[in-house]
Amino acid sequence: MIDIIFACYRYAALCMRNNPECLFIATSDRAISSFLETQQLPDANALTTALGSSHSIKMKPILVGKPSTFIMDIIRQRCDISCSRMCMVGDTLPQDVAFGKNTGCKTLLVLSGRTTLSALCDPSNDIQPDYYSDSVGDIFRLSKQQLPSF
Repeated sequence: MIDIIFACYRYAALCMRNNPECLFIATSDRAISSFLETQQLPDANALTTALGSSHSIKMKPILVGKPSTFIMDIIRQRCDISCSRMCMVGDTLPQDVAFGKNTGCKTLLVLSGRTTLSALCDPSNDIQPDYYSDSVGDIFRLSKQQLPSF
C-alpha cells in the first residue's frame, strides 16, 4: 500500500515539474487530524507541504476544501442564493465553523463529532459559532416546533 502512495506522490511531482499548466489542488490545509481525541494523525497538508516544497517544484496548492470559500463561491454562482440565507452545520471549529464565517453564513456547531463543549468554551478558542447544539438531530426537532402543522 505504501508503494502505491509513493508512486502516486512521485507521479504528481513529475506532472507538476514537467507541465507548467498543471494545477496543484489541495482539499485540506490541516497538518494533523484527530482520529480520536487521544490519537492525532497526519492529514492532507503533510503531503501537500512536502510535495509543494520539493526543491524542483516550489508550487503552492490551491485550497478547495473548508475553510476556503472556493466551493461556496461555486454554489452561490450556480444556485443564485445568498449566504445570508444559509447555515453551515458541522462538527469542527477550524474547518466547518470557519468556513461558514468566511462565506458569510450563519453557523451551527454540533457537539456530537470532533469538537467538545470544553474546546468550544476554551478561552484560547477564537472561532465562535452563531449557534451550537448537542446533535444534528436537534435541527429536526427545532424545525418541527417552528413549522406550522397542516
